[in-house]
Amino acid sequence: MEESKRQKQVARLVHDEMNEIFQKEGLTMFEGGMVSIAKVIVTPDLLEARFYLSLFQVPDTAKFLQVIKEQKSVIRHALGIKVKNQLRRVPDLQFFLDDTLDYVFKMEAIFKQIEEEKIAREAAKKKEG
Repeated sequence: MEESKRQKQVARLVHDEMNEIFQKEGLTMFEGGMVSIAKVIVTPDLLEARFYLSLFQVPDTAKFLQVIKEQKSVIRHALGIKVKNQLRRVPDLQFFLDDTLDYVFKMEAIFKQIEEEKIAREAAKKKEG
């Protein structure tokens, strides 16, 4: 089902405000890695916001998710202060890992391996011929 215009507006608002909160709370850097909000999806009733977090070179992703979940009430309160004039209710926050970056790296490695195998086959054919 496609998102409504209001869902998109709320998702954009929450995404922008949450980026500022992450920077202010120091959550954009974690154990030498970088954290960013890749995508926000808001449920049709606007009561839940699902944040997909992209982690780059974060050694322990499970630990980071635990830290975020422990600070969820503080983060939600900070979001509530920022959006109190735009939203009646602050949505419940859910955090998930966005594996798009991992997928891209995996695909690049596969393509590189295919290319190397192709070059090796061509070199073997030249030696034979």
